Amino acid sequence: MKIAFVPIDNRPVCYTLPKIIASIDKSIDFYLPDRSLLGDLDKSADIKNLYNWLNDLPKLDVIIISLDTLTYGGLIPSRRCDDSFEKIKNRIEKLKSILQSKESKIYAVSSIMRISNNYCNEEEKLYWSLYGKDIFEYSYNLDKFGHAVANVPQEIMEDYLSTRKRNFEINKIFLDWKKEGLFNTLIFSKDDCAPFGLNVKEARELEQLGGYTKTGADEIPLSLLSKSLEKSLKICPIFIEPNEKGLISNYEDVSVENSVKGQIELAGCDISQKEEADILLYINNFIGHQGEIVMKQPTQMFDGQFKSPNKYYMVADVRFANGADNNFIQELFKNNLAESNFYGYSAWNTTANTLGSLICGAKMKFLAEKYKNYNKEGFEKLQITRFLDDWAYQANVRQELTEPNTDDLRLKIKKYEKDVSRVLQTDIDVSYKYPWNRLFEVEIEFN
Repeated sequence: MKIAFVPIDNRPVCYTLPKIIASIDKSIDFYLPDRSLLGDLDKSADIKNLYNWLNDLPKLDVIIISLDTLTYGGLIPSRRCDDSFEKIKNRIEKLKSILQSKESKIYAVSSIMRISNNYCNEEEKLYWSLYGKDIFEYSYNLDKFGHAVANVPQEIMEDYLSTRKRNFEINKIFLDWKKEGLFNTLIFSKDDCAPFGLNVKEARELEQLGGYTKTGADEIPLSLLSKSLEKSLKICPIFIEPNEKGLISNYEDVSVENSVKGQIELAGCDISQKEEADILLYINNFIGHQGEIVMKQPTQMFDGQFKSPNKYYMVADVRFANGADNNFIQELFKNNLAESNFYGYSAWNTTANTLGSLICGAKMKFLAEKYKNYNKEGFEKLQITRFLDDWAYQANVRQELTEPNTDDLRLKIKKYEKDVSRVLQTDIDVSYKYPWNRLFEVEIEFN
């Protein structure tokens, strides 16, 4: 199977993670553009050469594309880019022509522009540091009550609203392409969502026009990779805290239960009862509210026992946003995770991020084993990455660091490497770097 994959940007979760997951199945030829062509925190993607790369690829079975990359230069540039609607429209007409020539199944995602509830302009336009929360409140109140007062200079509000309108109109063009049959699947992603806002309003309007919207962002290309593996799996979700599954996670606008259901369905899988399931999905969900270690938001940690079931299983650890539950990991590590019935762990960032990436890796392993194409080393790399990133780094070592320093990181993470090596029964030889020169994400490289 030949699959081309255009990531959102060059972060490890967007670029190297899909490559590791695809490597679990030895029958897949996985085509990624050169990483230098993709955008980062400060640089937009090289759209012209990405179009050339896509055009020059051999005959493919599947193309998975992040439309933000090929439209604006990436997810972050989609919020910052000052190109006019007409300029972008002309650009994507060239993309349409390339895609039409490919005769492949095309799975695509385009973002609905987010509205961050903070004063951080690291991933937004410069004025977000002064007016970010004010714009968020205006957006929230306008959608919830139908009217709002903006405590923001008029020229800034006009710029913000015109950028939103431009992106929304481009999304309507993509929806027209879907109706014409260009895309097998088109998802409009809702990134960092609240229950109300202009982004939520746009999502409703796209749905009324026949579009499909989904809470999440970075994991959706992986969910589309899952969906492109057209065989279905039966997955049974099991909530560690079943009475709390109706709560809403940080950065999302749907309950944990609905987030789980949505991710299973988007991955091309079916929800089933325990007895009929191919794989059990355990969700270590939160009580009361989701915690967030970096933001110093505590929550009640796991307080029980966890014993590996006799069926295939995977674990979504969402008690905290962006990091593992240390108590749960202690219990999980009492089990032999090198056994063949363990199909993965994830605690990456948001609940949707965790679920989408976890299900993708598990489905890839299940089908690769079934059809005798399984690459055990690929699956081990995936688990090493998740445990060292989500548990060792995000939930522990990151809290001891004040700036990106790989020497300090290497020293502090060694003891965690030993635990992961023991529980997975495999040697670990990795190095670390900060691809965006900030503490938020770390890259784990296999030597």
